[in-house]
Amino acid sequence: MGCLGNLLWFIFGGFISGLSWTLTGCLWCITIIGIPVGMQCFKFAALSFFPFGKEVRYGDGAGSFLLNLIWLIVSGLPLAIESALIGVVLCITVIGIPFGLQQFKLAKLALMPFGSEVY
Repeated sequence: MGCLGNLLWFIFGGFISGLSWTLTGCLWCITIIGIPVGMQCFKFAALSFFPFGKEVRYGDGAGSFLLNLIWLIVSGLPLAIESALIGVVLCITVIGIPFGLQQFKLAKLALMPFGSEVY
């Protein structure tokens, strides 16, 4: 079921989300200081392309908080708004609700990606 869900997800919204994370990661990697942030973006791009069967555990810590704050101001809000809007559109139909919930999971991740782990 996870394979079929990931295939349908990729067609109906996962490609756009993953492409946004990849583009954001490329922009962060332009500077040497932004490379760790860009690498985190690429990790979450892979999750965004195929999210079914994966869990996200959110971390904490002072370093993560500061980096999440900078992230939120620079890149987090546009990615979170994009995922939330796609999630609302997908939740209009009963069949799209699981896909919309995955988008909401990605929206939360876009607000605080640092300190989070994907399983």
